[in-house]
Amino acid sequence: MKSRTTTGTGMISALAGVVALTGLATAGTAQAATGCAVTYTTNDWPGGFTAAVTIQNLGNAINGWTLGFTFPDSSQKVDTGWSATFSQSGQNVTATNVDYNAAIATGTSVSIGFNGTWSGSNSQPAAFTLNGVTCTGTTTNPSPTPSPTPSPSPTRSPSPSPSPSPTRSPSPSPSPSPTSGKPTVAADGTGTYRTVQAAIDAVASGNSSRKVITIKPGTYREIVTIPANKPYITLQGLGSSPGDVVIVNSHYAGGNGGTFNSATAFVSGHDSALTNLTISNDYVEDGTTVNQQAVALNLNADRAVLSNVRLLGDQDTFLINDSARTYVKSSYIEGTVDFIFGGGTAVLNDCDIYEKRSSGAPITAARTDAAKTYGFLVYRSRITGATGNTTQLGRPWGPSAQVLYRESSLSSTIKTSQPWTDMSGNSWKNARFFEYKNTGAGATVNSNRPQMSDSQAATYTPQKYLAGSDGWNPIG
Repeated sequence: MKSRTTTGTGMISALAGVVALTGLATAGTAQAATGCAVTYTTNDWPGGFTAAVTIQNLGNAINGWTLGFTFPDSSQKVDTGWSATFSQSGQNVTATNVDYNAAIATGTSVSIGFNGTWSGSNSQPAAFTLNGVTCTGTTTNPSPTPSPTPSPSPTRSPSPSPSPSPTRSPSPSPSPSPTSGKPTVAADGTGTYRTVQAAIDAVASGNSSRKVITIKPGTYREIVTIPANKPYITLQGLGSSPGDVVIVNSHYAGGNGGTFNSATAFVSGHDSALTNLTISNDYVEDGTTVNQQAVALNLNADRAVLSNVRLLGDQDTFLINDSARTYVKSSYIEGTVDFIFGGGTAVLNDCDIYEKRSSGAPITAARTDAAKTYGFLVYRSRITGATGNTTQLGRPWGPSAQVLYRESSLSSTIKTSQPWTDMSGNSWKNARFFEYKNTGAGATVNSNRPQMSDSQAATYTPQKYLAGSDGWNPIG
């Protein structure tokens, strides 16, 4: 996933399907703006993107706005938008206010967004106009527009440029909470829907283009399901960090039909995406009962992307099923036992993985089919835990389990003498467990720690793991 930002005359950054606008004008009631600044942000994936734009009114207050810009590539198309009415003619795009965000006072902004598609390139628009005035980040003399008597420029010194989108690392596509505009989901009733599931239910079955569901900060205690017949859905938190939007429940295996049915979120639609939010199962493992597995995310979706996400649970936090390929970027995963598990293929890149049980336990439990070359790749990530020399890298849920920890930082929480262990009659020695060029206090080498050679490692890259038969490459 690529995140891009541009400032001044036009700012771009990636947020699959959300746009924030600051100062636009509509026909009829629109007045001319004497100055404006635009921040335009996109979150790109192969063939699609979400745009987020912020336009600040640096001139006199306006009541009604129209934003105009031109796509650089003829393949770029607006698909669906929110908080504005979008139209496109050739490469030219206009966005016009809706009733609730028509008025923009001096120095304030409006937030809008859209989902789009592209096939050639998805470079950013170079210039934006607000009610016919080019946005330069400064005040200007008003051009002749429907305003009968343009007001003079304000006497106060305007802000020279808009505030940039968040740049904190390692989030690949943080989305600032919009200053105005209507999110898709808001528990307080200010969105189109009050629950995440209601927004998913409103998406037509068999949709063929990206649908972005924006979620206002808050806690959503519900079970969320993206069914297999609803692909291309993005759930995007609108907070300043993934902890601002929390989807949570407390189901567990013993009371809800087994491990697979205990999840807070079930994601099956192919090409699903989760960004800037938390999926949590807050059932508490207390050691007094059996069947305490409590999954946070049950993933069946192929070509799923998780970015800047937190997955929180105890035993069995994150299930990646056989049909799934997933790319997890700059995210946080915590649990106690086997908390990254399943028969699917996953690349965890630039992630923080935390073993929270003081007595330690295996992190992974892969069940990779023998016919599949690739299972789990933990790549350039950080492994930490509550206590030292207690945590194991994994155990084989299936006899042909495949797991590689590559170029990652292993803290002293790792049980250095024996970081792999057996499971259900499956010997770790027969599984395909490897390490490659790891660092840190937990990254020692001994006979119980198979190391991958340089020549082998050349074919065990993130791109190789995810390519499959269709050449999928979400990494860029």
